[in-house]
Amino acid sequence: MTENNTPDIDLEDVEPETDSVEEAAVHVVDDSEVNLDEALEALDSATDDEADAIVDDALDIDSATEAAASVAATDDEAVIAEGDDPFADFRAELRAKPGKWYVIHSYAGYEKRVKQNIENRVIAMNMQDSIFEIQVPMEDVVEIKNGQRKLVTRVRIPSYVLVRMFLNEDSWSTVRHTPGVTGFVGNAHNPIPLRFAEAFDMLKSTADVEGARSAGGFKAKSRDVQVTTDFEVGETVGIKEGAFAGLQGTISEIHPEAGKLSIFINVFGRDTAVEFAFNQVEKQ
Repeated sequence: MTENNTPDIDLEDVEPETDSVEEAAVHVVDDSEVNLDEALEALDSATDDEADAIVDDALDIDSATEAAASVAATDDEAVIAEGDDPFADFRAELRAKPGKWYVIHSYAGYEKRVKQNIENRVIAMNMQDSIFEIQVPMEDVVEIKNGQRKLVTRVRIPSYVLVRMFLNEDSWSTVRHTPGVTGFVGNAHNPIPLRFAEAFDMLKSTADVEGARSAGGFKAKSRDVQVTTDFEVGETVGIKEGAFAGLQGTISEIHPEAGKLSIFINVFGRDTAVEFAFNQVEKQ
């Protein structure tokens, strides 16, 4: 039997090879719960690179992935900037306009009247140098009722009106005390304007986009046309046409854009999903 001549080693006398706060932070993050006190102490004495590593670990962030995502987002913006964005002209025009966009509350169904009231009040009080534009964004919707399609235009954001202006005491008072206005969105006396991206998203339906044509061949607004229907999932309907005419079924899925319904029909004692066009069924 070979005798073990390895000297005993006191582990407490062995100094760790590294004692960086980054390493300590990694151990903290590996635990099931993050010790915030230890992490904060580590950040106090860390270098910039170490601090970044600690934050990334604590938030479970892959720096390389984040960097790649950032580059991809920048590349996407570059592609849009090169001319693929149909709203490029509208964006530039919107950025160049003076003032900021604010959102005001009004009564539902009175948005257009409130818009007219503000415009009249601006002229009457000679506020054209501070209040420049009032908008009620609209949207086109295809309503399907009893199998019939109807294109209607409605207020995109009910009960709200957008105002572009320089905010000061006079402009605030002019808008706030207009009949039909119930207040500004946000702080009542110091409202916060919309960010550009928010204003663009709310106003892009008012833009004229090159290539967009209405039914009459004229240049159309760039509104996203939504489709709504009065059918509901779980509703029982009657089949009017086809091999299942005269039977009833239960709606399982609705596909508004395609104008079709998936309906469970009882065939030989089993529920079978069959697809029908809106005009092939009727409400019971």
